[in-house]
Amino acid sequence: MLQETLAQAAATGGNAASALTQMGPLHLLQEMTGNPGQYIISWVVLLTLTLMSAMSIYWIVMNFIKNTRLRASSDRVISTFWETPNAQDAIRYMEEQPRFEPFSKIALDAAQAAAHHQRHEGSRLVESLNRSEFVDRALRQAVTRESSRLEAGLTVLATVGSTAPFVGLLGTVWGIYGALIRIGASGQASIDAVAGPVGEALIMTALGLFVAIPAVLAYNFFNRLNRVTNNKFDTFAHDLHDFFATGARVGEVPAKR
Repeated sequence: MLQETLAQAAATGGNAASALTQMGPLHLLQEMTGNPGQYIISWVVLLTLTLMSAMSIYWIVMNFIKNTRLRASSDRVISTFWETPNAQDAIRYMEEQPRFEPFSKIALDAAQAAAHHQRHEGSRLVESLNRSEFVDRALRQAVTRESSRLEAGLTVLATVGSTAPFVGLLGTVWGIYGALIRIGASGQASIDAVAGPVGEALIMTALGLFVAIPAVLAYNFFNRLNRVTNNKFDTFAHDLHDFFATGARVGEVPAKR
């Protein structure tokens, strides 16, 4: 009796150990490669998650570079513009800025609107819109344009963060469904027959979460940075409006002409 019990325990331990070896990602990949016809949905899910991960990483890197450059240059560009005594020199400095620098583009749009309005004094343009309204419209368009550029890629991050777990769950549900069909066909319901296929199917959910979590964290992080930058856009645009409409910022004495 004792020898029979030990033999059963050894057999059970062997089955458990065998089941554990069938629950890893490498074993799942081997099964998917060896039997691609049985894992069509798993391949679709895996490729979709890989594409989502690549898109997420791309936009995380691009937004990180963009925000790093913006934070390094924004204060310098704004302060240089206001500290330059000659308006023409200040505008020339804005024209020398890189094309990705948004504050210089907002200032240039305001300057061009003011100059355009001044060149057409006495025309119907001046009669329909005064200088303040014309500059204000140009600034609104510039701020909207730069804010939209600032948000590039956030929709992708939000989409990946919200859908990747469900894509992984689809792979898990389909994997468990296929595993149950194979178990039913073989007539075996032991731990080594059940744990391996079910454990492999759960890997898809883990992959979905692995793709989604960085995307969600990055979306919240960049969304917070964009709110701060948009506040700077609005503040700078208001100061530009006062400057080009009246010749001075609020709190400054206009220069005598």
